[in-house]
Amino acid sequence: MKGSTKKPIQVVRTWVRRQPPKIKVLLAFLIAIAALIFIRMVVYDHDNLFIAAEAVHALGISVLIYKLATEKTCAGLSLKSQELTAIFLGSRLYCSFVMEYDVHTLLDLATLAATIWVIYMMRFNLKSSYMREKDNVPIHYVVIPCALLSLVVHPTTHHHIINRILWAFCVYMEAVSVLPQLRVMQNTKIVEPFTAHYVFALGVARFLSCAHWILQVLDTRGGLLTALGYGLWPPIVLLSEIVQTFILADFCYYYVQSVMGGQLVLRLPSGVV
Repeated sequence: MKGSTKKPIQVVRTWVRRQPPKIKVLLAFLIAIAALIFIRMVVYDHDNLFIAAEAVHALGISVLIYKLATEKTCAGLSLKSQELTAIFLGSRLYCSFVMEYDVHTLLDLATLAATIWVIYMMRFNLKSSYMREKDNVPIHYVVIPCALLSLVVHPTTHHHIINRILWAFCVYMEAVSVLPQLRVMQNTKIVEPFTAHYVFALGVARFLSCAHWILQVLDTRGGLLTALGYGLWPPIVLLSEIVQTFILADFCYYYVQSVMGGQLVLRLPSGVV
């Protein structure tokens, strides 16, 4: 009797797997809305969501450090994603120093230091295991569009123009810095556990950051967007948060599915990420 009865989780997972893509997108949207409502009910200070996002990102980097230190291999990791991450963290750290300087500054400093260590290990100590041929997204294809967009669309606050451009640049870079890592996973189709944990942590961090912005806009009844300035910048910065969340949403779905199925190695179907 027990063997013929499926567990409720397995039944739901099977049902979701059989649904067409449009239904899956709708379900993901409804789950995201439900998560936002839940967060709004239990988290009173929504600034804590941004701190939580940065802490989860730092946790993801810690997972990478553990992988590199124990397994002595960087196979499956994108060096270019790490370099893009260092660029946007460095830009954001500078802006934080000159524009606000708070707990976010310390979190960014710790994450940047850890990211630089990962880059050093991949470039020198573990370069023999680096999958260069799989990490084939030209880095200038990411940096140059972000730089050009930041020159055109940036905050209209009272800060110096250079600082405002750098602020916009780091926002745009953060939104797309994970693309080379997703390309590596797309090329290999098999994602080992530590890399999967890291990318999932990025997805959670992006969702928390996006939730922070959306809830702040709702709580201030749009006043936050006004505080950010005028023109295209307010909607663009909100759109960037949403884009970087949805970039990782597909992977996070298969990650959760794999964990629920008890699989240590994540195998991605064709067309994912």
